[in-house]
Amino acid sequence: MKLLENIMEKVVKRNPNEPEFHQAVKEVLESLEPVAERNPQWVEAGIFDRIVEPERQVIFSVPWVDDNGKVQVNRGFRVQFNSAIGPYKGGLRFHSSVYIGIIKFLGFEQIFKNSLTGLPMGGGKGGSDFDPKGKSDGEIMRFCQSFMSELYRHIGENTDVPAGDIGVGGREIGYLYGMYRKIRNDFTGVLTGKGLTWGGSLVRTEATGYGLCYFMEEAMKSIKGKSFEGTTVAISGSGNVAIYAAEKVYQLGGKPVTVSDSNGYIYDPDGINVDTLKRIKEVERKRISEYVKYHPNARYTEGCAGVWSEKCDIALPCATQNELDEEAARTLVANGCFAVGEGANMPTTPEAIEVLLENGVVFGPAKAANAGGVATSGLEMCQNSMRYAWTFEEVDAKLKEIMVNIYTNASEAAKEYGYENNLMVGANIAGFLKVADAMYAQGIL
Repeated sequence: MKLLENIMEKVVKRNPNEPEFHQAVKEVLESLEPVAERNPQWVEAGIFDRIVEPERQVIFSVPWVDDNGKVQVNRGFRVQFNSAIGPYKGGLRFHSSVYIGIIKFLGFEQIFKNSLTGLPMGGGKGGSDFDPKGKSDGEIMRFCQSFMSELYRHIGENTDVPAGDIGVGGREIGYLYGMYRKIRNDFTGVLTGKGLTWGGSLVRTEATGYGLCYFMEEAMKSIKGKSFEGTTVAISGSGNVAIYAAEKVYQLGGKPVTVSDSNGYIYDPDGINVDTLKRIKEVERKRISEYVKYHPNARYTEGCAGVWSEKCDIALPCATQNELDEEAARTLVANGCFAVGEGANMPTTPEAIEVLLENGVVFGPAKAANAGGVATSGLEMCQNSMRYAWTFEEVDAKLKEIMVNIYTNASEAAKEYGYENNLMVGANIAGFLKVADAMYAQGIL
């Protein structure tokens, strides 16, 4: 880096002990160096300095009572990163690993992801170090109500519209929305991922997984003349993204053979049975190891890292950040993998990305490839504003159009700045240009 090198130094100094945030900012700033050279007026106006600093960070206590009558205390977060092109938009993550650095990395990524969708949404993120696993419905309800009793002060349909993420699904969104509605006496589209009977959108559950496949199908076709047809696909994770990515892979003619959770992974040579997967994870809420009880040909392996050792043509990391490292990338390349699409947020390490790009692997970066979830959340916001609901087919068609446009814009930006077919650089640049232009036009705020 040249023009932007000092900005990265400031970020590290100002935000110590936040490696995920440092990693996300470094990747983007490295991509934006040629943009800074072409646009000195943005450098002079401090656009690059301002975009790495959240507009607002909220940290709050979340006390709640467990089923034994004991008071528990967790920490809640909401980082409102950038609102230049629209209200803050980004999910809530409930997981024991959550701290301010994770939320800032996710919120920063969300700025560019939301920009790429073409919808008027700014970037934000939130969550808590509360882990819903092993908790009763009553405990989760009481936690969500306490969490919203503080969060409601900072959100609104034209201010900040949270959604779900890891640990926050339809159940949690329901409890959160119910508390917001009670406190504010206001039925409004302040959360997305809502139930269909109270303002939700069709395709929202499937959106990130479906969108990932739509993006990768377009990228593979354009760059290598290939598709999912006849391919073997390795997928990590077993939440919404992984489940519906697997479902869409089948629809596009491929065969998903792996899924995983934090304990281990499943390899099924016959192809992952999506109905079984949905029953285990969405209905029974059990561990992925249960899969082999229904499919004896499948193999369960303790530990997640080995999921990338299974031979595949396409890899879709859909679990969590930095799950696919350099060693895994080299294994994928050696096994003939020709495409990797990020369904999770920043699941591939910088060293792994370098290996993939050096070997000509089609790489779909998260801020582009997994934007389908927030894109459909944006469509849910549109429907809420109109007091109207589109059909499944209508939303799905709009989602596919958005994902194809994201690929086109990222590809064209990469080519314009001398990085043809480098979709990571292209997505960073394409997402940034729209936000930077709005920031510059609105002055120094």
